Amino acid sequence: MLEYLTTEFDIIFLSYDEPNAEDNWADLLRKAPWAKRVHGVRGFDSAHKACALRSDSERFITVDGDNIVDAAFFNQRIKIVDEKTQISWSGKNSLNGLIYGNGGLKLWTRDFVLSMRTHESADNERAQTDFCWEENYIHESKVWSETHITKTPFQAFKAGFREGVKMSLLNGVSVEPTEFLTMIPKSNLRRLIIWCSVGAHKQNGLWATYGARLGCYMANIDTNWDKSLIRDYDWFNDFWNNDFKDLKIEDVNMRSTTLKKDLEYYLGLKVANLDSESSQFFMETNQG
Repeated sequence: MLEYLTTEFDIIFLSYDEPNAEDNWADLLRKAPWAKRVHGVRGFDSAHKACALRSDSERFITVDGDNIVDAAFFNQRIKIVDEKTQISWSGKNSLNGLIYGNGGLKLWTRDFVLSMRTHESADNERAQTDFCWEENYIHESKVWSETHITKTPFQAFKAGFREGVKMSLLNGVSVEPTEFLTMIPKSNLRRLIIWCSVGAHKQNGLWATYGARLGCYMANIDTNWDKSLIRDYDWFNDFWNNDFKDLKIEDVNMRSTTLKKDLEYYLGLKVANLDSESSQFFMETNQG
């Protein structure tokens, strides 16, 4: 068992187009003045490789651009099983209260990141949408950061859409709609339902629930859609600008309600149209 202080690692703030990135970067520098930044690198795999090259320490920690880190993290000792271990801590979602790997801090080794092949560099289907299928990549339940994804309608929609896709896959791969409820892990079904239901209490939150419903629909019902596109920044920008940018919230609600019915009809997935009060109540009493 190896043990390190968090202050022994380079901290790399990884941002691309997050509208709250500058505020979050300033917050991180107040807590960890030695932090470095990688900004604007296209591709999830390429951006993480840029972080590895930016790091002077063999191990480094990445902080996503939409994250605010708990200052107490920088006083911690981290225990690591062996030199090959990579750690993903849980992050708390400020919109719906979910706590899991999405948006959490990550501890990497440079060698691991420089040799991995994920997302745009993936050589197998399941690695096209996430890092978590890599060997020696482990999850820790401790929460050290909070992710904020509702600064703008586009940010909220994109975050919800991505998780709507990822939470509806089995090991990164789509399943038959008739087997959806039995094949998708219960923990991911719960997260998916919450993403698709909780958000009306916060500005732009309904964009996140709509995005999650649409992502789930397109990944599992629209058989002509390529789910690996969730890693493509240009595709997302075009998708948003062409189909959603000028939508009024009334139209979002109408489309979202139609998707609610479609998800139940095709997948047997029941999600809820919660009002602001119900959504806030759920957020405050069912976190985790």
